[in-house]
Amino acid sequence: MAAKTRSTYLDYNAGAPLRPEVFAIMAETLECTGNASSVHAFGRAAHRRVEDARAQVAALAGADFSRVVFTSGGTEANNQALRRMFKDQDTAILVSAVEHDSVIAAVPWAEHLPVGRDGIVDLGRLHHRLAKMREDSKAPILVSVMLANNETGIISPLREVAETAHAFGALVHCDAVQAAGKIPINMDALGINLLSLSSHKLGGPQGAGALVLSETPGLQASALIRGGGQERGLRAGTENVAAITGFGLAAELARYGLDDAGRQVSLRDGLETSIRELAPRTEIFGYAAPRLPNTSCFTMPGVLAETQVVALDLEGVAVSAGAACSSGKVAPSRVLRTMGVDEDLARCAIRVSLGWSTEKTDVDHFLQTWGSLCSRKGTLATEAA
Repeated sequence: MAAKTRSTYLDYNAGAPLRPEVFAIMAETLECTGNASSVHAFGRAAHRRVEDARAQVAALAGADFSRVVFTSGGTEANNQALRRMFKDQDTAILVSAVEHDSVIAAVPWAEHLPVGRDGIVDLGRLHHRLAKMREDSKAPILVSVMLANNETGIISPLREVAETAHAFGALVHCDAVQAAGKIPINMDALGINLLSLSSHKLGGPQGAGALVLSETPGLQASALIRGGGQERGLRAGTENVAAITGFGLAAELARYGLDDAGRQVSLRDGLETSIRELAPRTEIFGYAAPRLPNTSCFTMPGVLAETQVVALDLEGVAVSAGAACSSGKVAPSRVLRTMGVDEDLARCAIRVSLGWSTEKTDVDHFLQTWGSLCSRKGTLATEAA
């Protein structure tokens, strides 16, 4: 009998494994009867679970619980923030060029703010564009910049972005899907007016997310999905109580687990030191920029990303090539190309993302497998010559 292949999951940015505690509370919730909108005892019990989760998610975002609107995930939250609340195509919307596809596609008329080779939005360009809009009497409405990039882990200077935007009267939306649970978030301190979150990046279930609104005067919330008036009229449809309950607990566990960042940084840095020893010509994107503690995006020069991903998968190692939210497509990373990375090099980039259950043995398994592929493809021999 063939030996069983070891399984190593290093794709937390695509979706974290469901935490055991979350599985348990969801299983318990699924045994409970009741619609959270019903006024009888069963309904009230379901409603309490939803409201408890709302408080847990709010605490993760540093926000008031009454400002949390539950959605089906980060994509819906981004669309509600951008496409519903700022739906007029004549309004001025500025988004960073490295945003998630759900932001880029939600407002195709938006102007894209460039980033440097380090992946960080050009604050000078932001100031210039906002000043020009005010000069042209076109009032800026919204600036959307993610807190941390899903592919590279590069952290944006959100406080500086918000200060610049607010100086010109603009609101700030932030896709914090990747950052939540990995670095501390406080909406007020960062100056964020609208914040998007997703459950399955935290170790919660898929199919749950949230749009969190600040208490900004004049910020008019509007529903993307209309119907029964749930979520205080901001998101119609019977609440998925089990998923929301799981999301809430995952948010609480992620908030209390923020001190795991140091351990993950140590694992990531060890990984990057080793891959540079294995392949000295490799490029680690955003290496010198502020990054999430768990994320590394790098190349195996001359070896396509899909070749690496498949070879690693055959040995039981799960990683991604670019973003994992694009229906299984493997193409040159739009994010890396926007950062000025050559297309051929971008085609060779993979992403390794660690998480709460990652151990050194997992990193070692990846390095053994990736190093073996380097050797087979001649990368080591070429570089040693």
